[in-house]
Amino acid sequence: MTGILERQRAAFVASRPERLAVRRNRIERAMKLLTDHAEPLCAAMAEDFGSRSVRQSMMTDIAGTVRFGKYCLKNLAGWAKPDRRRLDFPLPLLGAKAEVRYEAKGVVGIMSPWNFPVNLSFGPLMQVLAAGNRAMLKPSEFTERTSSLTAELVDKVFAPEEVAVVTGGPDVAQAFSELPFDHLVFTGSTATGRKVMEAAAKNLVPVTLELGGKSPVFVGRSADLRRAGERIAMGKMMNAGQICLAPDYLLVHESQEDAAIAAVELGVRDMYPTLLSNDDYASVVTDRHFERLQDMVEDARQKGAEVVEVNPANEDFTASNNRKMPLTILRNVTDDMRAMQEEIFGPVLPVKTYSRAEDAVDYVNGRDRPLGLYYFGSDRVEQEQVLTRTISGGVTVNDVVFHVSMDDLPFGGVGPSGIGSYHGPEGFREFSHARSIYTQPAIDIAKLAGFKPPYGQATDKAARMAMR
Repeated sequence: MTGILERQRAAFVASRPERLAVRRNRIERAMKLLTDHAEPLCAAMAEDFGSRSVRQSMMTDIAGTVRFGKYCLKNLAGWAKPDRRRLDFPLPLLGAKAEVRYEAKGVVGIMSPWNFPVNLSFGPLMQVLAAGNRAMLKPSEFTERTSSLTAELVDKVFAPEEVAVVTGGPDVAQAFSELPFDHLVFTGSTATGRKVMEAAAKNLVPVTLELGGKSPVFVGRSADLRRAGERIAMGKMMNAGQICLAPDYLLVHESQEDAAIAAVELGVRDMYPTLLSNDDYASVVTDRHFERLQDMVEDARQKGAEVVEVNPANEDFTASNNRKMPLTILRNVTDDMRAMQEEIFGPVLPVKTYSRAEDAVDYVNGRDRPLGLYYFGSDRVEQEQVLTRTISGGVTVNDVVFHVSMDDLPFGGVGPSGIGSYHGPEGFREFSHARSIYTQPAIDIAKLAGFKPPYGQATDKAARMAMR
């Protein structure tokens, strides 16, 4: 890995400045890789999960990522333009100039997770390449077939000094995170993100951490419950809830708890009339993750939660070993339950009730800042109360998850849910160095401004003017 990094950095230095045409060509090759090999990549993802909709993968991992590549191509020239900056009078009249140039950093490491293995590898890559960088990718070992195929395809499409893929288990990931990159992107759990940041700190490598947390869904009393239930069910059931932005728990007014839960159940039944043999419904990715979710539900049951399994066809999940799990709603949850302490990352949905909107806001504010927050309702005053009094990485109003699919919006967390962001112009700047450039005119500005010794009345006058 060190050899690849050194080779990429040497190529980067030798080619400075990287022309926009070269950057566009790399983005286009990445897009073509995805479109030309969409079917085998989707098949690999399905095989890695045991069951995962090929059509879902085509939308989330292939089409969505290609669309983002097109967005980067469309905006690249504008992003790369230097920003002219204001100067104090009378410097502009004297010929002084100030600008910020957004320059490539060098070699960027990308550590991607297993839940959307193609999108979360190639999505950041599009903007890393747009900014003029080289890239090394370390995909997850949990999606071994997809990672192996990604490495094979990248090796055919890119020279190793442009983009390279490194595969392997936790030991390789640890070594990867310790490399002296010029920037490091990690997408995964908050616990692992802390370790990655600690490893990167040894070389003072700047990091973008896309983590997770417990994204709350605030169901206001003015919400259209049927519509909210369907959209919450979609966000919680897609990929079997294995989404960093999946709704993690519901906050529902105490008078509407039964109706809100019934609306979620109805949404599940409409979209997934069966589960076990339904190719549209994904499996939990590994036995370890499946057992963790089962233990989380049992922990809640033993501590007094009411467990409601949404099983539209009354299928026998105990007779199956395909790691499919019905949506499991937890009522009467308490804060000592694991389901209210850990990011769930699966089809388990706790429900908490509130009597006043202020109480729900206080509950969210009393916990780590989440990656996403969702509000359902038509009460604009209440909506603004929720948005202005809480802090989260992003928000979707009257739906869930969708803000991440808006290419022009930055995507990132805050505090324990992440550091930095990509997507939008913010992503281009995340992977660029904002280099300040000031051009001095021929006149002696230091003398004119009283900065040059010997100090005297001109210095006193300049100081008084500055403080006026």
